Amino acid sequence: MKKLIIAIMLVAFACTVVYAVEVVTYESKKGNVTFDHTTHSAATECTVCHEGEPAKIAIDKKAAHGDACKGCHKANGGPTKCNDCHKK
Repeated sequence: MKKLIIAIMLVAFACTVVYAVEVVTYESKKGNVTFDHTTHSAATECTVCHEGEPAKIAIDKKAAHGDACKGCHKANGGPTKCNDCHKK
């Protein structure tokens, strides 16, 4: 029983850490991209982006313009034009 309580507390802590950072800004020469975690987590399951433990995901240009961001946006009706995400 004690191990179960500890496991539940660890999961709750991990979820708290993920939701503590609600808005992340990625800098880019084309204009910064603001990622709102609350909006994205309401639209999809955590496991779509996060594998294993919830943690900040390292996103580079190739991933953002590929399946990680743009591919998902195309499939789910999100913004796909450059200036939709890149803001100067």
